[in-house]
Amino acid sequence: MKFLELIIIAIGLSMDAFSLAIIYGTLNLSNRIKNFLSLTVGIFHFVMPIIGSLIGNFVVNNIISNPDTLVAIIFAILSIEMLLNIKDLDNVKKSFKSFLDAFLFGFSVSIDSFSVGIALGTHKQNIILAGMIFSLASFIFTFLGLHIGNFLTSKFGKIANIIGSILLFILALSYFFE
Repeated sequence: MKFLELIIIAIGLSMDAFSLAIIYGTLNLSNRIKNFLSLTVGIFHFVMPIIGSLIGNFVVNNIISNPDTLVAIIFAILSIEMLLNIKDLDNVKKSFKSFLDAFLFGFSVSIDSFSVGIALGTHKQNIILAGMIFSLASFIFTFLGLHIGNFLTSKFGKIANIIGSILLFILALSYFFE
């Protein structure tokens, strides 16, 4: 997988965190919570693909002979799941009362990077580099989303989610037809 593909995947993975961060940014969270939330999302986007990669390596070595098919299926499912969850973005608005809430938010928006890690593991990619790119992108997108959330509407969050879904779906198609 090329560096540019990892960047595109990182952007796609970061869009759900970005769209939710925009919504949560409207809650006037403290800078301490915003920083912790951004850092937590970044850390999870580093760790989750590594764990997924270990599972992906196991799958390719023991179960599936064509990893491109598995990668395409994972990316297609993620893109469809992101599109189907757009309607729920307006219902997730709440306040953070503790660091545990921020931790759970970071974990929940990083589940998709676990699946991508499985896909990357099937192709024996440099998962540390991928994790660092995913981590940096998700940290930046979450940080920006939280800080500009006061100025943007929740509809923009939906558009960001659609863009991320489209990017992942295009990658899925490229693997199906490769």
